[in-house]
Amino acid sequence: MEILLACVRAWLVGGVFCALAQVLLDRTALTPARILVSYVVAGVALGALGWYEPLRRFAGCGVTLPLVGFGGVIAEGVRRAVGEQGVLGAVSGGITAASSGIGAVILLGVIFATVGARGRPKRLR
Repeated sequence: MEILLACVRAWLVGGVFCALAQVLLDRTALTPARILVSYVVAGVALGALGWYEPLRRFAGCGVTLPLVGFGGVIAEGVRRAVGEQGVLGAVSGGITAASSGIGAVILLGVIFATVGARGRPKRLR
């Protein structure tokens, strides 16, 4: 029963993020790229204010998988690195914390682009 409740909470919180993005797309002149960047910045802000971790404990994957989670990882990495390295950690902490996710995205992007390119029909001239 507990796992079902965790799934429902993740679905609800993730759904709120998706619904908000859809409302922003439909009702404002914001482009999808600006909304995506806004979600990353929102994750950084939530992490900086200390609100991301309680939200993550409540919603689980509903908040860690969207772009808000990426921003939260960056904020936590900066906070940890500043504690260990001082001011220099503010520059390197976020990049270090997010590097495995960024690396995985790049690798999977290359793999899927390669596989997708092979399956396309050739153009007739």
